[in-house]
Amino acid sequence: MQHEDDESLIRGIDAEHARIAAAQRRMLGLIARIDRRRNWVDSGARDTAHWLAIRYGISYWKARRWIAAGHALESLPRVADALATGELHIDKVAELTRFATPQTESRLLIWAGGVSCGAIRRRADVATRRTRDELVDVERSRCLTWWTFDEGRRFGLQGELPSAQGAVVAKALDRLAADLPVMPDEEGPVGTDARRADALLALCSTGSRPERDPDRATLVLHARMDRSSGELDECEIEDGPAVDEDAARRLACNARRQTVLEDERGLPVRLGRVTREPPAWMVRHLKYRDGECRFPGCGSRRYTQAHHIVWWENGGPTDLENLVLVCTFHHRLVHEYGWRVRRDGDGTVSWFRREGQPYRAGPDPPEQLIAS
Repeated sequence: MQHEDDESLIRGIDAEHARIAAAQRRMLGLIARIDRRRNWVDSGARDTAHWLAIRYGISYWKARRWIAAGHALESLPRVADALATGELHIDKVAELTRFATPQTESRLLIWAGGVSCGAIRRRADVATRRTRDELVDVERSRCLTWWTFDEGRRFGLQGELPSAQGAVVAKALDRLAADLPVMPDEEGPVGTDARRADALLALCSTGSRPERDPDRATLVLHARMDRSSGELDECEIEDGPAVDEDAARRLACNARRQTVLEDERGLPVRLGRVTREPPAWMVRHLKYRDGECRFPGCGSRRYTQAHHIVWWENGGPTDLENLVLVCTFHHRLVHEYGWRVRRDGDGTVSWFRREGQPYRAGPDPPEQLIAS
């Protein structure tokens, strides 16, 4: 009797596994459609993988694997059937689709069924490893020049390096750019170039030493007030470019800034207080307290910044109670895309969309899914 109960349990697990596998196959198909249609845009996520990680609580790495697998299964019908029937687990499928082709999937299925998931991953790593281009050992005169143009609004940079050294620079920038968030309006090659520029700035900022002369590190912002709205208008960095008011507010969170308010003739009428970024000890406490970007489910621990909940220009102090740790992507959502963040006395952090609705991470409650 005990033997029959054990077999019944095993059959039950097998049946549940088959049911889950079929649902996972449908889910990967839906993920591929979401990725193509970019349904995650304007949801507080920087890409499809980030959206999946936030909504379903999975790792960013696994989300990227699932997206790639969802697209690959569209041309791998046998592997797709193996997942749908439970013949192969989703973890094996995610690795197999990295290198399987319509011509090789049949024999690879036989092999994959008899090896571990780790063996499939190792083979995928070898098959997809990028080969480095041969480096030309020709020394050239190296140079780096820069200039401003467009009446000081833009900064140009041009340089030449020996190809071996250039490969190091390119790899470092591309690696950093791949980790930087993609803003909602950055798409295609233009977005890639923008992230490379952001990567260069991040690299230089990380490597910079503390400024010995505080005055040299102070960013002086000249601005005029819009009489109709009472907001900052026509902002311009001293000895630098013109910036919009949203960018100026974001600079106030993590840069030493002083605003000079001018009248229509350009004459100063009020000198604002000098802002400064939180001291190192406060940033350490902030990172210890918050741990990661406090946008629900984001989890980013790199490229994080201290955001003033009550903005500095509105009188918000630079203290722990008025600071929250956010990544650069969600920092820009607040200052340039209209989102809002609130921190309650108990430490709860709430986010609000630009239309004012509270943001809730995770899938819809079951009752809403049933009603729809």
